[in-house]
Amino acid sequence: MTSPSHLDDDRGCLRVVLAVPLILLTLVAAYFCWTALTITPSGTWDDDAYAGIVLSCVVTIAAAVAAAALWLVPSVRRAMPWWWIFPALLLAVVAGARWAVGG
Repeated sequence: MTSPSHLDDDRGCLRVVLAVPLILLTLVAAYFCWTALTITPSGTWDDDAYAGIVLSCVVTIAAAVAAAALWLVPSVRRAMPWWWIFPALLLAVVAGARWAVGG
């Protein structure tokens, strides 16, 4: 019988450790994207609401870019498949669209 390699044993632990910041950054992006989508200005004069939408979109995009930058590190890419970064990038696209349409 062959025993599992040492690399395979470490990869599971590394995946758990690296998943924490990726999940936290994705949750931050999700919260601010939700905020950007739920803010409704009272009228064209409501500058504070528009500023809140823009700020929420910027924070969403910044959190998604930070998650993508973390995922681009070679050791992280080896341990985490590409679909780990997909939700954060999708949130960034939604926030960018919201910013372009209503921000």
